[in-house]
Order: sequence, then C-alpha cells, then structure tokens
Amino acid sequence: MSREPFFSGAEARSKQEAIGVASFVLSLRAKGIRNTALLRAMELVPRDVFAPRRFRDLSRTDVALPLPCGQTMTAPGTVATMLLALGVAPGQRVLEIGTGTGYVTALLAHLGAEVTTVERFNTLAASAAQHLRIVEAGRVRMEIGDGLAVRVRERFDRIMLNGARPEIPQTLTSLLGPGGRLVGALTQEGAPRLVQIDRLPDGELTQSLGAPLRISPLVTGIAATL
Repeated sequence: MSREPFFSGAEARSKQEAIGVASFVLSLRAKGIRNTALLRAMELVPRDVFAPRRFRDLSRTDVALPLPCGQTMTAPGTVATMLLALGVAPGQRVLEIGTGTGYVTALLAHLGAEVTTVERFNTLAASAAQHLRIVEAGRVRMEIGDGLAVRVRERFDRIMLNGARPEIPQTLTSLLGPGGRLVGALTQEGAPRLVQIDRLPDGELTQSLGAPLRISPLVTGIAATL
C-alpha cells in the first residue's frame, strides 16, 4: 500500500513558499521580463518582508499594495519593467527617488548598485531602513527629504523615480553623468507612461516614452508630518 509523503509544518511551509516564488518568477517571465539578473534579484529579494503585514499573503502577486502615509507599494510587474529599462550594472551609482518600503532599493542593491535613496516621509524611511537591515542590503545610503529638489554635487549613472510626474525636474536630469539614464513615469493626458531619459556622451539629453504604467504620483516637498 502506497503512502503519501509526510511533511512537517516547517517543511510544508518551505515547500509552499518555493512554489509561490517559482510562480511569481514565471508570472514576470509571462510579462516579457527575460533579463536573468533581474529575475534572479526578484526571486531572492523577499517582497513579503517589505509588504505591510496584513497584505503579506499578496506579496508574491502582481498587485500594488496600500502603505501608510497614503502611499502605495508598486506592483512587481511595474517595478520589473522600470528596472529593465534602467539597465543597472554592478558598481553603478544609482539615485532612487521615493524609497517607500525599500523593496526597489533592495533590488537595486542586489543588482550590484551603490544606492542613494531619498524618502519624504519619516515613517516610511524608518520602516524601510528596518526592512533593508533584515535582507542585509549592502551599499545603501538613505536620506530624508524632497527627492525632486535634491541638490548634491554628485553625478549618478542611473536615477530611478518611483512614481509619476507631469514633468521631469531639471534638478534631477542635471545629476546624470555622461552615459547616464533616468527612468520614471511621465503623466500625459492623465495616464502615466514609462519615460527614459539618457545623457549622451556629448552632454545632450534624449527622451523616449514607453508603455503605460500602473504607478502612483510622485509628490514634491518634504512631508511636514509622518
């Protein structure tokens, strides 16, 4: 008489998590994400660590999740599309505007970037810092402030805007070094679309628009509370 294999509670949970992760990666591939390094990063960086506790059962699904301070955790399919366009290479210096939960920050760090991330809400920044410690994300520097008006002397290889804007501030494009690239979302006729801005070797900027994105607006200014 054959018997069904017995799994302990821990083994059953581990098996279920592995199935969930595999399904998550397959869903990204079905959306056209083929970059091996990016898929590996999204496989290994646990989104459930960054998701709000009451929504953790949805962390491996392609949905946006509500956050404190009226913010939103962007759906992983949108995140993958933007990171694919960003084209991060190991060792590059990346400026991230809108830390949120720190999930995208952790993905950038896993891809080998040296990340400076800026968040306007103290509450989100404190939570993100804790998440990043849990996953041991390296080479991350976090700042609290208005990322859209950031004024530093540094130049970056890549800039990631985690949100949609009616225009891309010159204060940000001026931070792109030669060969640098900015990726975010540009709102046109009420709908956000992927935007990619590249600085050519001669210093000129080029802009191209891509597919529509499901992403929240990126607000300027420093939060007075929260």
